[in-house]
Amino acid sequence: MTENKNAHQKPVRRNRVATAVCFAAALITAGVVGSQSATAAVAGHPATAARPFAVAAVASGLGSADLVQSEDLFRQGLNPVGATVALTGREALSACSGEETMRGLTKGTATAYASVTWSFDTDSRLTESAASAPTRTSAALWEKQLVALVQDCQDEPAGHWYYGAAHTLTATGGTARWYPAYSGDGTVSGGVAVLRSGTRVAVVELSGRPGGAPASFEGIAAAALNRLSS
Repeated sequence: MTENKNAHQKPVRRNRVATAVCFAAALITAGVVGSQSATAAVAGHPATAARPFAVAAVASGLGSADLVQSEDLFRQGLNPVGATVALTGREALSACSGEETMRGLTKGTATAYASVTWSFDTDSRLTESAASAPTRTSAALWEKQLVALVQDCQDEPAGHWYYGAAHTLTATGGTARWYPAYSGDGTVSGGVAVLRSGTRVAVVELSGRPGGAPASFEGIAAAALNRLSS
């Protein structure tokens, strides 16, 4: 049984609300418009063709190229069909954090923000939100705060989705803590990772279990860390 975590929000006292996202999957929009957000999709090519696609957006040295790309997802057996990119830091960090945003967590002091939300051909999504800190000390503090948010969702009442035990990843220039996610019946349903590379921090989460997704979230966490560290 596959369960979408967004359908099991925390009690009102924890003030966690899921964010609904709409995706346009008809045309590739190459520019960044309005509030510096955009959508992208493979036009005229089925997602199963494994053709890489993404929106190019950069702000002060941090941009979409530093986040998970479609080719990373294809390698993990995922089938992305569209993406929404933003540079505002105002997107909800994860299903666990609810209304918390990267801009809120950093109190607006980051030198740049970047986020992407990938849609799939099933009722699932992958979100990543990153920030560039003015100092390594600030980055370490933000990393600690993100880890605390994730760990707050490890101990949940019976029947609720939850995050499992932490696993550590190390790559050239960066480290990550990734956690598998489980639905209320104990089925693996994605995962979440907190990443840090120098003055950059990020959180990436796969909600639900898209068709063909690997049982382990480690591959996605490793790909995200490599992108952030590049």
